[in-house]
Amino acid sequence: MSEALFSLHEIDVHYGRVPALVSATLSIHAGERVALIGANGSGKSTLLRVLHGLVPHASGAFVGTVPLRAQAMLFQRPHMLRMSVRNNVALALWLHGAPWRSAQREATAALGRVGIAALAGRNARTLSGGQQQRLALARAWALKPAVLLLDEPTASLDPTAKREVETLIADAAHGRTLVFASHNLGQVKRLASRVVYLERGRVLADLPVDDFFNGPLPEEARLFVKGELV
Repeated sequence: MSEALFSLHEIDVHYGRVPALVSATLSIHAGERVALIGANGSGKSTLLRVLHGLVPHASGAFVGTVPLRAQAMLFQRPHMLRMSVRNNVALALWLHGAPWRSAQREATAALGRVGIAALAGRNARTLSGGQQQRLALARAWALKPAVLLLDEPTASLDPTAKREVETLIADAAHGRTLVFASHNLGQVKRLASRVVYLERGRVLADLPVDDFFNGPLPEEARLFVKGELV
């Protein structure tokens, strides 16, 4: 297997006195599609933030070989700037060095890829939740990242919007490394090649997706998959 893009060894993260990650150890390689699952507070979001360099670790070793400019992270509630839909994408491209006119053209193309080109002139903050997630994906897509990090990207959406955004994620992840947190086990089966199960900040299972759903698991992970652990 190729050299790891991200490598964590015995990583601990605390928020005050509350442990968020405890001795977390895993590696992520190019082209993998890794799903992070577990109950609320299990450490999924914190792990994504460690990968993206947003949260420092108290102890352990972290090596990331992907520069931040080659990563894009989508949050459960994406931040929309108080400007047009097009300019929310164009500004990101401009900050990455694209001339403004070129950034506008590329932004329009990216909006077309996610099906919201008709909303290009709207204030981004007036969009629905599903439309904002599409915009966030367009913004990430336009930057051509090597790694996509997604934190519960469909959690607050209605069923139709969930399916639409999931399809866009699958398309955006083609040829890239994808790491995403999700409570939707069907989505995990459809999108992931590997599943990492976290419990109270600890990595308790790290398996290929078929082995995770069809093979033996630690008791906590087995109960979670059956819906008996919340």
